[in-house]
Amino acid sequence: MAVLGVGLTSATGVLVKGIRNANDTITVTGASTERIRSDYVDWSVLVSHSGPSQQAAYQGLQPSVQKTVAFLRAQGIAADELELDAVKSEKEEVRDPRSGELRSTVWTTRQAVLIGSWDVAKIQRISGRIGALVGQGIPLTINEPAFTFTKLAEKRVDMLAKATRDARQRAKAIAWEAGASIGAITNAETGSFQITAPNSTEASDSGSYDTRTIDKDITAVMAVTFRVE
Repeated sequence: MAVLGVGLTSATGVLVKGIRNANDTITVTGASTERIRSDYVDWSVLVSHSGPSQQAAYQGLQPSVQKTVAFLRAQGIAADELELDAVKSEKEEVRDPRSGELRSTVWTTRQAVLIGSWDVAKIQRISGRIGALVGQGIPLTINEPAFTFTKLAEKRVDMLAKATRDARQRAKAIAWEAGASIGAITNAETGSFQITAPNSTEASDSGSYDTRTIDKDITAVMAVTFRVE
């Protein structure tokens, strides 16, 4: 937000010089920032097992998948919050680097356990505990939970309205310094939305969407052109 603030100050400072008569317009950037809380989370863990054949890899995988599902259910994840992805297998051949002769074949079979829940706090808590399965010898790849806000579309409308009001207040202050007043809006352009971790200064020209944190800051930007009277 510090970077955004510098940008706003620079823009408004230049625009004051353009006010000369009643036919002039002024373009001001307005911003609105609000703290929101994620209401949905997607999470997955990948279970894998390797063996000398595809069958052996699959048979070795199943007990680990069952233990993983049992752990998640015991932690409070409901049946309708959990789904097993399709089993995937791949073969790796190890050959002699000189002769090219096949030395061995290793099959690796993987299956993802997919979790989707409206109880974001519960999933955050469980994701910090599932590492205990690795200590029990279960080969897991543990992905970070992705926390999202499902009411973003309606929130955008509210944020843009607030950013427009902020732009009007800035324009009024600039016009007052030049001995003028602000009239109707002649043009408005929506900037990118930034959804970042709380108090973050990260920003992207194309917009950003942080999914790592439950609480987020959402910032909307509007470039609004007003008639000067």
